[in-house]
Amino acid sequence: MRETKDVKEKAKLFITILIPILITQAGLSLITFLDTVMSGKVSAADLAGVAIGSSLWTPVYTGLAGILTAVTPIVAQLMGGKQQKDVPYTVVQSIYVAVILSLLVIFFGFFIIDPILETLQLEDKVSLVAHQYLLYLGIGILPLFVYNVMRSFIDSLGKTRVTMLITLCALPINFVLNYLFIFGNFGFPKLGGAGAGLASGLTYWCICLISLLIVHRKTPFYQFKIFGTFYSFSLPESLKLLKIGLPIGFAIFFETSIFAAVTLLMSHFDTVTIASHQAAMNFASLLYMLPLSVSMTLTIVVGFEAGAKRFEHSKAYSYLGISIAVGFSLFTAFVILLFRQQIAGMYTGDPDVLHLTKHFLLYALFFQLSDAIAAPIQGALRGYKDVNYTLVTALVSYWIIGLPAGFVIGTYTSFGAYGYWIGLITGLAAGAAGLFLRLRLIQSRLIRQHG
Repeated sequence: MRETKDVKEKAKLFITILIPILITQAGLSLITFLDTVMSGKVSAADLAGVAIGSSLWTPVYTGLAGILTAVTPIVAQLMGGKQQKDVPYTVVQSIYVAVILSLLVIFFGFFIIDPILETLQLEDKVSLVAHQYLLYLGIGILPLFVYNVMRSFIDSLGKTRVTMLITLCALPINFVLNYLFIFGNFGFPKLGGAGAGLASGLTYWCICLISLLIVHRKTPFYQFKIFGTFYSFSLPESLKLLKIGLPIGFAIFFETSIFAAVTLLMSHFDTVTIASHQAAMNFASLLYMLPLSVSMTLTIVVGFEAGAKRFEHSKAYSYLGISIAVGFSLFTAFVILLFRQQIAGMYTGDPDVLHLTKHFLLYALFFQLSDAIAAPIQGALRGYKDVNYTLVTALVSYWIIGLPAGFVIGTYTSFGAYGYWIGLITGLAAGAAGLFLRLRLIQSRLIRQHG
């Protein structure tokens, strides 16, 4: 990271940081995609088992990993404030927190996986695959959480290209391991869908070790000597991280879990409607990588400028990021309008599902327009370490406004299944408005206090 003087320099630096983050997010999504698609080549039960297992794991992982992203604004502000000497201590304490979180997940997961799967009333084969998939995946939870700390540290320095390269290394590793363990090639055990969990767990070990090696040996990371001094566990420092990280993690959990809740509430609709909803929601989730990547970039650049007390510059970055995200959304909206038929066709050949998916995609258009405003503002607020308001906004906009409104519209009006999307769009729009007012308040207050 470096100080910039004008909008042109800011835009150039912003894009330099943004593009690798976007590629990284796409790469991480592709790991789950590979697990699902390759498992489907074995049997429908293996495909369903992996899909169920990953659906249970994803909200838990994204929420807990969100806690560890607190490393990014903390280190970015330390760097902006020229307090580099405090960075190693912060990173090591964050690793301790990552280890504790991973052990808690493994411990509780061991006892609750079976009861959760039993309540879903799955076919025996599907339930067995999901159970084995999650158990095998468990061997990679600890390194995955530690990697999240390393990634947040690396990204906070603006070196997002490094984490991009690590993720790109993970893709062929995961593909090869899937090939060996799912299908039992070259004498390896044929584990089916469960093998995808083992492949992902081993892949997490690989990317963790690669990131640790880079931080230990490569410029500019080795200059911090992260592991050069032994630091004992500090409860106050860990609580400082959790004070910022817990609201981030819960906010992310509220966002990711709402879609599972909507799917469950829509279970009374016919199979065609549910399949169409899932297809459109999957595409909307794919598009969300654009504003999410802008959000993560804003946390870095706003945190750096806020740490240096250059609040006019952090404000300029905020609106630059929002403008870029809105530009992305307008472009993708244009693509959806022009190519709805082709997009829906990627998911299904069934004419009824295809027809409904095209209609759901129109709602996805408005959904991602709201995301283009809300997500970047969340990233900017995290850069300012203002996270509690974002947590409350996520809870209110999705669970108090969006979900109840969707249920009422979807159940008691002629909109039917579309009503759930209208409710979510309404909640997200209300949340975006509230977040924007909060951002303006924070910026005005900081600029007034520090000139």
